[in-house]
Amino acid sequence: MSYEKTEQLLDLAIWMQSSREGVSLKDIMNRFGVSKRTADRMRDLILLRFPQAIETDSGTREKRWYIPQGTLRDIIQFNANELSCLNIAKEALKKSHLNDKSDELDKIILKIKASIKPETFRRIEPDAEELIRAEGLVCRPGPKIKIADNILNPIREAILSCHQIRITYLNKNTKKISKNTLNPYGFLYGDRNHYLVAAHSDGFGNGAPHNFILLNVKDVSILPDTFVYPEDFSLRKYSERSFGTFQEDPVDVEWLFDKEVAEEASHYIFHPSQEMIKNPDGTLTIKFHAGGLQEMDWHLYTWGKHVKVVKPENWDTMIKEK
Repeated sequence: MSYEKTEQLLDLAIWMQSSREGVSLKDIMNRFGVSKRTADRMRDLILLRFPQAIETDSGTREKRWYIPQGTLRDIIQFNANELSCLNIAKEALKKSHLNDKSDELDKIILKIKASIKPETFRRIEPDAEELIRAEGLVCRPGPKIKIADNILNPIREAILSCHQIRITYLNKNTKKISKNTLNPYGFLYGDRNHYLVAAHSDGFGNGAPHNFILLNVKDVSILPDTFVYPEDFSLRKYSERSFGTFQEDPVDVEWLFDKEVAEEASHYIFHPSQEMIKNPDGTLTIKFHAGGLQEMDWHLYTWGKHVKVVKPENWDTMIKEK
């Protein structure tokens, strides 16, 4: 039996234990995208391996099966990627100002960590922390982009093991395809694009990190050569250089919101470094230091006539040049 099929059966067993009403053949077909014949085989294998499974009476002609609670106690474990995903979700809730939900998720994470066997936790915790460090969120409302697993997964693996990667990259402006050997540092997830943050292994660009649009990465291979992660690099600080994900020289920014929207604007965190000033006339001033002028302009558009750019003073000219 292939690894993928074994993983599907384990997922099915976990699902059958977590479902109070039981799982039907139609459920299996829909979830795993298989035929009725394959769903029958998967169900039969679960019933063979877990004779504790119970057929439930749903009140309809559709049969359902579930595995009693506790049956998989010693089988269900969490891996580093799953733990990092929960922590990234927690940070996303914080960025959306849903602090109560973030706190609840933090409690769930603690309970999960407490349930993991000590020897397993000691093994996966360093990898989980590394993935959390390597995946930054720069989230704003809007459509999201889906990046293929065969692109993301090998990059994650290379980040964890500090191995160089070679990517096939399409430059959308020149339409040229290039091969790049990189030291991968992490990811930045934005609203319009998701990025790989990496430095050229040959020292191109003075070894400074660059953003590579993940959607333009057509192929990834992990190389045997390793690299040393720079001690002075922080993905969080790197992302805070910009309003969004565009990396450019930061400038002093000052926005003035009128009285009509000042109260609403006061509930926003436009940038982690922002200074908020409530003016005596009822207006609101926001100051911060960042690049990403084009993304600022996109966001300011949503406030219409209710916001004025005080700094940079030559704002209109700078935007026209973008």
